[in-house]
Parts: sequence; C-alpha cells; structure tokens
Amino acid sequence: MSTPRIAVVTGGMGGLGTAICRALAHDGRKVVAVDLPTAAERTQAWLDSMQGLDVSVESADVSDFDSCQSLVAKIVQTHGALDILVNNAGITRDSTLRKMELAQWQALLDVNLSSAFHLCRHAIDGMLERGFGRIVNISSVSGQTGNFGQTNYAAAKAGLHGFSMSLARETAGKGVTVNSVSPGYIETPMTRAMPEAARERTRAMIPAGRLGQPEDIARTVAFLSADAADYITGANLPVNGGLFMSF
Repeated sequence: MSTPRIAVVTGGMGGLGTAICRALAHDGRKVVAVDLPTAAERTQAWLDSMQGLDVSVESADVSDFDSCQSLVAKIVQTHGALDILVNNAGITRDSTLRKMELAQWQALLDVNLSSAFHLCRHAIDGMLERGFGRIVNISSVSGQTGNFGQTNYAAAKAGLHGFSMSLARETAGKGVTVNSVSPGYIETPMTRAMPEAARERTRAMIPAGRLGQPEDIARTVAFLSADAADYITGANLPVNGGLFMSF
C-alpha cells in the first residue's frame, strides 16, 4: 500500500476549508487543516464532524512568515513531507476606497495574498526535491471582475493568480503544479447572512440558477491536486455557475 500524500489546507476549519479537507481525505490524502488557535472544544467538534477521516488540525498565523516556517517544519517532521498545499485562508475588510483605512488594506493582503507566499516559500524546496507537489490557490470571481467596496479583496485575489502563473513557470519541469480556483457566490455563513432580496438578485445573475455549494469548490481542488493532474499548471479554474465567462 502506497504512503498517502500529505495535504495542508489553510483556513481548514471554515466553510470552504471543511469541504476541501473532507474531499481530499475521501481521496486518500492525509489532511492537515490549518487555522488560527481556537478553543479545544471547537477543534474537537470539528474533528468529530470529519467522521473518522484521516484529518488533523494545526494552528498557525498564515499572515506571519515565521509562523508559516514553523508550521511547514512541524508538518514535514511529523509526516515526512508536505505534498499538497491549498491556500484557502481568507478574510474580508470591505469598504469603498475613499473610506478604506490602511489597516483594512494591509490586514487583508497579509492574509489573502502574502500567506500564499509565506507557505509556498517554505514548502516549495521540499516539493522540488521530492519531484512532486500540488499547489492550489483559492482566488475569486471578484479578482476577475472587481466588486464594489472590495478594492483590497479583488487586488489580493487577482494577485493570487498572477502568483500562481509565475510559480507554475518556475516549477513546471520538476513535478510541481500550481493552479488557482476562482469561486463565484458560494453558500457559506457570509452569503446566508445576506438579506433574502439580495440573495435573490444574486441568484438571478447566475445562469446556473443557484449559488454554489462548498462541495463544488472542494471537488475542483481535489481534481487539481490529483496525482494524474500533472499536465495542468498555471491555470485558473472558475467555478461560478456561469456568472463570469471568459477565454
């Protein structure tokens, strides 16, 4: 029996992260969910929801370079490798640019964009040495279209794909693929908190006629991180129900 690939999912205990962790574990990966430190009771409840899948939890601040270095070192020491990295952690700090504070801009870029650099920087050498790696960066349709009140968020999400393409060029000949996924509107606590009238307007814009489910994103991540997906790199895969279409 072959040794399972080690997959790390940042923001792993959130709505999208949970679905991604579950999908990767169902594919036979040994999954490490990374999140900020939280109460032991919440962590245990989340692990219980995984229903015996091969999933564990590690704490780290992905906005901090040194914290990410310690995290990667611990995972490699504990599991022997870090094979799959899903940069999913993200926050929102919405505001029109005229009212946006520097702290709102910086905090969002630190978590949504710099975290990908922090983790990839520490993980990439091991992937290249082993001749295998899958990096999937969770971008957003907002990075493709822009969104009112989200100059910081759209900039970070667009930046993630530029980062992915450049790193893909650096690693393509060495068994490592780097891709991004751009979700549209997904059923999460944030979208469920929208007024129903706003949710209906959103649904009306989507050709598929529904909001996406976290599992729609999770299946896409599992596809891109598969061993057999070795000829797909530098791609951005939109998962938005047809909300935004382009070449």
